[in-house]
Amino acid sequence: MQRRSFTAALASLPLAACTRSDRDAAETVLRFAWWGGAGRHEATLKAIAAFERQNPGLKIKAEYMGFNGYLERLTTQIAGGSEPDIMQINWAWLAMFSKRGSGFADLQQYGRHIALDQFSAEDLDQGRVDGKLNALPSAFTARVFLWNQAAFQRAGLPLPKTWDDLFTAGRVFKEKLGDQAYPLDGELYDMILMSQTWVQQKFGTPYVDPKEPRVAMSREAALEWVRFYRRLIAEHVATPLPLRASLGGADKPTEQQQDWVVGNWAGNFTWDSTIPLRNATLNKEQKLVLGDFLVQPGAQCSGMFGRPTVMLTMGRHCKHPEIAARFINFLLTDPEAIQLLGKTRGVPAARQQFETLAEAKKLPALELQAHQQIKQLRDAGQVPVPAKLFEHARLHKFMREVFETVAYGKTTDEEAARRLVEEGNALLKRIK
Repeated sequence: MQRRSFTAALASLPLAACTRSDRDAAETVLRFAWWGGAGRHEATLKAIAAFERQNPGLKIKAEYMGFNGYLERLTTQIAGGSEPDIMQINWAWLAMFSKRGSGFADLQQYGRHIALDQFSAEDLDQGRVDGKLNALPSAFTARVFLWNQAAFQRAGLPLPKTWDDLFTAGRVFKEKLGDQAYPLDGELYDMILMSQTWVQQKFGTPYVDPKEPRVAMSREAALEWVRFYRRLIAEHVATPLPLRASLGGADKPTEQQQDWVVGNWAGNFTWDSTIPLRNATLNKEQKLVLGDFLVQPGAQCSGMFGRPTVMLTMGRHCKHPEIAARFINFLLTDPEAIQLLGKTRGVPAARQQFETLAEAKKLPALELQAHQQIKQLRDAGQVPVPAKLFEHARLHKFMREVFETVAYGKTTDEEAARRLVEEGNALLKRIK
């Protein structure tokens, strides 16, 4: 008797013999977990349904939620060996869950089911841990400068092209538009990253070494990091942390701030993936544009901070790894899937999916400009790969605590710099 597929054999059975329990027992089930908003959820559910239609007998159980609580739930599941078969993760979580590359499945082993040639070598490298391909990126995102052109016109200024232009804007905005007007807004982490960019351009090193669990900045560089942040506030360039805290919370997103909506706050140093959010709330008198990436003369590198937007990975306990690999491939590289998913996980990293959206004119001009700016700098080797540990939750909390003491005047610049180097090194050794 010739072998038949499961679905063919199932179809040949008498209807009465094919009970619900029989079908459930024979059904292959995969669990897929992700976080996001309503748009991502809806699009992903449609993509799941499309893949299930292509694979009769397969059921993908969707486990989705908002971001709050997702990491905590995933941490518990991974610790107990009950993690989902396919997971959406943040790039930095590779350093938390797979320190030696064994925390997730090695996708390279299932390369015949995944179009790895659709990704750049750099994108693939960012998913590798100790030589094992633990994850694949949905997209690459980086920090860019966005400006409200209308606000700068009201101040009688061109858009900043240099760091000096930015500091000049702080003074002019205050003189011409009032104390409530700032050329730049951002949450504390935005300002920490922008200050690191300036320091990295000057000294050539980021805060954390990308290859070793140690602070790469010298004490001198760390002191410049702190002083640059303080200068942003002192010279009326960026909105002060206490001011943001008084307006609904220090971490309230820029697009939800009334001063952003009406153009009092005229710029943002943010991920290119947030452009739709920042643009959506501006009133009709404002105009959001992409700015030049500010670079010091003679800089050793651009200091642009970039990393995968989100990544997909396979659990190391997955019982059906080949079909899971095919599903990951479908989501990240298939032209049909991108028609359903759109930009819900960023501008696609996979070449064919990007071309599909571009040809269909589904990439808004401003987002495409930002993507091209980032790509140009990456291709020129000017976007160094950051350390995964830099966005480790514990280190992130530590950096915020140090800069908060600076923002509220509770420490000296020298003491903050000392903590960043000495305590930062100690923490990196514990979490490596």
